[in-house]
Amino acid sequence: MEPMIPLCNSADLVNGGRAVPFDIVYAGQTCRAFAIRYQGQVHAYLNRCTHVAMEMDVQPDRFFDHTGRWLMCATHGATYQPDTGACSSGPCRGGLVSIDLSEREGVVHWHTAYNLKPVEF
Repeated sequence: MEPMIPLCNSADLVNGGRAVPFDIVYAGQTCRAFAIRYQGQVHAYLNRCTHVAMEMDVQPDRFFDHTGRWLMCATHGATYQPDTGACSSGPCRGGLVSIDLSEREGVVHWHTAYNLKPVEF
């Protein structure tokens, strides 16, 4: 099993609310990622739209559309399913890059993978 890295307190993630951003190394490049809570479950994705590789935030750390049902890219309006990262509409090419999370004893952890590593200082 890959190492787990503490990300935030569970209470920091509210259904359909503000995301918790974090930095990762993805395929050798430092990138932003974000964690959200949707329908009681925590999820995390690389902050990169599949249409054009740019960050998606509608406002800082805000990814949900006005209904709280979809993750939306602010640039061209592509929408993604919050629980899977799959493209639901708009100009997207596939789904978001998912990052495994777990939640234990009031703390959310992200799990590294062969292509998702912590930023080294």
